[in-house]
Amino acid sequence: MLQTIETINSAVNNFIWGVPAMICIIGVGLYLSIRTNFLQIRKFPYAIKTTIGRVFRKREASDGAMTPFQAVCTALAATVGTGNIAGVAGAIAIGGPGAVFWMWVSALLGMCTKFSEVTLAVHFRETNQQGDLVGGPMYYIKNGLGKNWQWLAVLFSAFGVLTVFGTGNATQVNTITTAINSALLNYNIISGTSVSTVNLILGIFIAALVALVLLGGVKRIGRVAEKLVPFMALLYIILALGVVVLNIGRIPGVLYSIVYGAFNPTAVTGGIVGSFFMSMKKGVSRGIFSNEAGLGTGSIAHACADTQKPVKQGFFGIFEVFTDTILICTLTALVILCSGVSISYGDAAGAELTIQGFTSTYGNWVSIFTAIAMCCFAFSTIIGWGLYGARCMEFLFSSKTIRPFMVVYSLVAIVGATVDLGLLWSIAETFNGLMSIPNLIALFLLSGTVVKLVKEYFETEGKEA
Repeated sequence: MLQTIETINSAVNNFIWGVPAMICIIGVGLYLSIRTNFLQIRKFPYAIKTTIGRVFRKREASDGAMTPFQAVCTALAATVGTGNIAGVAGAIAIGGPGAVFWMWVSALLGMCTKFSEVTLAVHFRETNQQGDLVGGPMYYIKNGLGKNWQWLAVLFSAFGVLTVFGTGNATQVNTITTAINSALLNYNIISGTSVSTVNLILGIFIAALVALVLLGGVKRIGRVAEKLVPFMALLYIILALGVVVLNIGRIPGVLYSIVYGAFNPTAVTGGIVGSFFMSMKKGVSRGIFSNEAGLGTGSIAHACADTQKPVKQGFFGIFEVFTDTILICTLTALVILCSGVSISYGDAAGAELTIQGFTSTYGNWVSIFTAIAMCCFAFSTIIGWGLYGARCMEFLFSSKTIRPFMVVYSLVAIVGATVDLGLLWSIAETFNGLMSIPNLIALFLLSGTVVKLVKEYFETEGKEA
């Protein structure tokens, strides 16, 4: 049965993430960048100034909403996860160091894509029966494109519900169990034979925690995210920077392998990764898996922000992609490539490769801290994607389906703790690709609205920018 699923998924995955997908994802990002005169580059200092300034501005949100800071933390909670740790490792193992270069390219264009998604989500959002602000691709398709495009909104929501179980839950739990098992095995607390039992216990515990947070509603999700995200990001960045500093002499060679390997992977991987397209495919797909630019999911969290300025909230989209991919994903890549760990190019790899990068530099003791960081990353992602799935279910059916969905979603954690990583990643990648198609079509068709909103913003409140 698993073999059949793997075969079908592989065929679909190869089609979705083939040449057409690369053209669509890169093409829409480039198209939006050109139409906004490369806003993500021109206004980058303003974007950082605007977002950082609001991060330190403490205030309470109105009922049914989050503060702008809580909204960005919830979106970052979903993006800063296993894509940064296991995803980068997998991209390097399958696509070679050059995959990192294509992550950077996708991130540069993805900044404008994410900006557009967030801006549209806030502009076209609604208030549901419970008084909560709701929005995202399904709502900017519905309210921005009209009734004739309603099917596209339904398609996005349907793929969204399927995606959250793999991308947002199962793969994240798998990373948590991998990180904890590595730490416990390093200190001989458990034996190899007891790993499956430990995984089951962890799965049940995680499921209970997820249910506790998600069933508390949008405000509880926001409060948990704003406390967890800054802590986990800072801890991971400090640990990663330490590896880079201690291996500073290898940096020039690593950067060369990233840039040169992007166009000639054979020379860097000893001929094992011989395809330029494979390097590009893994870099772009795992980059999108990490920062979600093009998927539209992050905009669902931003639509909950207590703000009346879509463009101003949109700058958080630029900030998100920069933090997630340019900063954290790059640091993960440097940890792996600078530490000198052995990379089996052509073979699937996950969080364990990143953990080896840390332990080879610091020693086994650091596995405790990497386990904590990875658990925080993965758990926050589960929470963020839980909100996304709930909004998709609500759009497809009604708000009455939210709580049953939350319960089922929480229980999936138990499955995720005991399933093979390779197939999980592959299925999650496939659903990510499917989810991006309706969203990219909508972004292309609504690009004129984005341009109009940007122009109006800078003609009024953004003159100083």
